[in-house]
Parts: sequence; C-alpha cells; structure tokens
Amino acid sequence: MTSQKKPEIDPKLELPGTDYQRALNSALRILTGRDHSRYELVQKLKQRGFPPDIIEKVVLECERLDYVDDNRTSRVYIRKLMRKGYGAKRIRVELERKGLSERPDQGVISQMISDIDELEVAGRIIKKNIKRFEREIDPRKRKNKIYRFLLARGFSAETIGNLLKSE
Repeated sequence: MTSQKKPEIDPKLELPGTDYQRALNSALRILTGRDHSRYELVQKLKQRGFPPDIIEKVVLECERLDYVDDNRTSRVYIRKLMRKGYGAKRIRVELERKGLSERPDQGVISQMISDIDELEVAGRIIKKNIKRFEREIDPRKRKNKIYRFLLARGFSAETIGNLLKSE
C-alpha cells in the first residue's frame, strides 16, 4: 500500500459562502441519509455543479473524517444484498454499479462474498417464494422457473443445480 500525501486544505477555502464550504455542506447532507461510496459522492457533487478540484478536496476531507469509507460501505451493502437473497454474481454487479469494485489492496469484498453459503441462501429464497413456484403443476416447468429465478438473482448454475437435485 502506497502512502499518499493528502493535500492541505487552504484555510481561506473553509470560509462560509465559498465553493468549498458549500460543497462540504452539500456532501454532509448527502451523507446523513446513508453511507455512500466515494464514487457516489463524487457523482452527486458533480450533479450539483461543483468544480472537480473542490469535489476532490471535499471528498478527501470526508474520508479523513471517516464519513466516507468504501470498505465499510461495501460490507454494509453486501450484508443488505445477502439478506435480500442475492447470489455472489449479482452482489458483485451491484457493488460495481455503486463504484465499489475491488481494488488489489482490498480483500474485504472477496472474503465476504466467498463466505456466503450460496446453497443455504438459495434454499431460503425458494422457501420464502414457494407459493410462486407451487402454482406450476408440471415439475419440469417448475424447476425451470426456479432455475431462471435464481439465475436472475445472481446464483451460479452449479449452486442452482445442486439445490434442484436435493429437492
């Protein structure tokens, strides 16, 4: 991990009414609702029309204050998606969408996703949605419906196959 020197913030920037102060206030309002990734915060500040140099300084300050932490945000989001019953593939796609794709110096995402017992999660989701599948009388069509449902939720074909064999 390389040590990166954080730029000093010019005290004149912190004066009320400056772009920096307005951007920082905006960032703090954004972050009060939920954790945001660095990428999400940058995008939202861009949408509000702040210049890139100010955005970078504000985001660095938010990281310094531990208001923005991509590892923490990743862990929270992975747990949320696991509770919703998503498989590892879908979780990775959703993380990338939020700008939380893994960097080489991180092992958090891979570790958490590899700890997911996909077979157990898939079984739980099927039980939760059993009425949806019981309506199908033909067993072959029912299995196909379950297969497509789980595939769309990001479960691997191997996991789905193992689950369907045990049924």
